Amino acid sequence: MASSDRIAIVEKMNLATAFARAAHRDLNKTALYWGGERYSFGQLLDQSARVAAYLLTRGVKPGDRVGLWLKNCPEFIPALFGILHAGAVAVPINNFLKAAEVEYILADAEAKVLITDVSLGKDLPVLTAALPGLQGLEIESILAAAGGLEPAPLPDTPEGSLAVIIYTSGTTGRPKGAMLSHGNLLHNVESCRLVLECVDQDRMAVLLPMFHSFMLCVGVFLPLLMGGSIVLIRSLHHTLTEVCQNGATILPAIPQFFRSLINTPKEVVLPLRMCISGAAPLPVQTLTEFGRRFSFPLIEGYGLSEASPVVTKNPLNGPRKAGSIGRPIPNVEVSIQDDAGAFLPTGGIGELCVRGGNVMMGYWKQPAETAKAMRGDWLLTGDIGYCDADGFLFITDRKKDMLLVNGINVYPRELEEIIYHFPGVKEAAVIGVPDAKKGEQPLAFVVPNDGVVLDESAILQHLRARLADYKLPRRVVFMTALPRNATGKVLKTALRQLAGSSGDIAAQ
Repeated sequence: MASSDRIAIVEKMNLATAFARAAHRDLNKTALYWGGERYSFGQLLDQSARVAAYLLTRGVKPGDRVGLWLKNCPEFIPALFGILHAGAVAVPINNFLKAAEVEYILADAEAKVLITDVSLGKDLPVLTAALPGLQGLEIESILAAAGGLEPAPLPDTPEGSLAVIIYTSGTTGRPKGAMLSHGNLLHNVESCRLVLECVDQDRMAVLLPMFHSFMLCVGVFLPLLMGGSIVLIRSLHHTLTEVCQNGATILPAIPQFFRSLINTPKEVVLPLRMCISGAAPLPVQTLTEFGRRFSFPLIEGYGLSEASPVVTKNPLNGPRKAGSIGRPIPNVEVSIQDDAGAFLPTGGIGELCVRGGNVMMGYWKQPAETAKAMRGDWLLTGDIGYCDADGFLFITDRKKDMLLVNGINVYPRELEEIIYHFPGVKEAAVIGVPDAKKGEQPLAFVVPNDGVVLDESAILQHLRARLADYKLPRRVVFMTALPRNATGKVLKTALRQLAGSSGDIAAQ
C-alpha cells in the first residue's frame, strides 16, 4: 500500500488519473467488498500501477489494444485500470463467448495482449496459435510477477484519446467496436453522479457482467472515481445476503432480476436507497409490483454502448412515469427525428437521437458504419419512440423490430406490455414473421410462471379486447425460457430463426 503514495498525480485528466485522485482522498478506505474480503483504494491503485509496469515490460505502448477477458472478480479492477494506467486501450470481452468469437474480436481490435484467468486460460493456446502476434497472459501470473516491479508513473493520456473499445452484441451481424474516449466515459460518470445524487458513502452492488458498458460505467467507474465502493456479488443466488452484509446502497440490474426480487419475503429489510433497471425494457407490471413491495424506488433508464452508455434516467426525486425511460441525464441531449433528420414535435413518433460528450468517437476501423450511425453530431440509436409534453421519453420499439402489417406500423413492445398483464406470465417477446397477404404478422413467445399452465386462446382473447385486430399475434408459442444474451437482452434474432425453421410456427 505504501508504494501507492509514490504514484504522483498529474494534471492531465484521464480515467487512470481520476482513479488515482479518488484513491488518494483515503487510501485506507475499502473500495471493493468481495464476500468477506476487503480491498482498499491503496491496494487497488498499487496493483493497477504494477500491472501497468508489467504490461510495459511486455512491449505494450500507449494506444495499444489489450483484451480483457475475465469473469467478475476483484482482479478485474487492477487489470482494467492497469491497462489504462499504461496508456493502452482496454477491450472488455464477454466471458460467455467461445474461443472463435473471442478470436474475431481480438483480431479486429489488433490486440497485442489478452488478459484472462486460469479458468478461461485453457483457450489461450488456441487463440495465440490463431493470432501469432498476440500475447496471452493470466491475471494471476501478472499480479505475481508485477509485485516485484516498481509502480508505473501515471500516464499523460489526453482526455480525447481512445480508452475503451466496447464490442456490440452483433445481433445483426459481426460485432462492431464502439470507440469510447477517456472524455466520453468521464462525461458519463459525472452525468450519472449528478442524476443519481451519488456520494462517496454509496456502495454499488455489482452482479451483472463487468465487461458490459452498463456495468463498466455505472458499476465500476462511477463508484471508484467518486470515492465510493463496489460490493461485488460473488453468487447471484446470495445477492440479497451479500447486499445486506456489505451495506450496498445502489443496485443496478436487469428487469428479469427485479421481477424475481418482488417475491422477497416481507421480513427482509434491504439497505438499498435505490435500484436501477437497465440493459432491457422494464415492463410496467414489474415496476408497479416493485413499488408495492419496496419503499425505495426502482429507476428505469436507457442507454447504449455508443453513448458510454447512459442517456436517460427517470428522476430520483419528483414524478416518475411508468413505461418511460425518463428524461435526458445532465449535459446530454435527446431529440426525436424522422428518417430525413427533421425534428418531430411533442408526441411525434420517430428515432431517438443523442448528442453530448458521451457519444462515441465512432466504430473501430468502420468509417462506413460510423457514417450510418451519425447524422452530424447526432447519434442515431435505432430506437423508435416519442417525447411527451413533460419531456419524458418513451420507446415504442427498436427500428429494426418494428413490424409493417398491411403497411401500418406495429410495435412489439406494445403487445409485450399487454401480455405481461395476463396472470401467470413470467416473460414475453413478440417478433414479426413474413405473411404473404399482410407483409408481416406478429408472433408471440410466452414463458409461464413456474407451475402455471397458460391457455393460448385465453391470451389471444386478452389481447383482442385491448388491441386493434391488425395488431393481434398470429399465435402464441409457449417456451420454458426466452433466449437471452449475457446481459439479459432477449435475442429476438434467435426467436426469428426458431420461427423460420419451425414450419408449424411459420405456417400457421
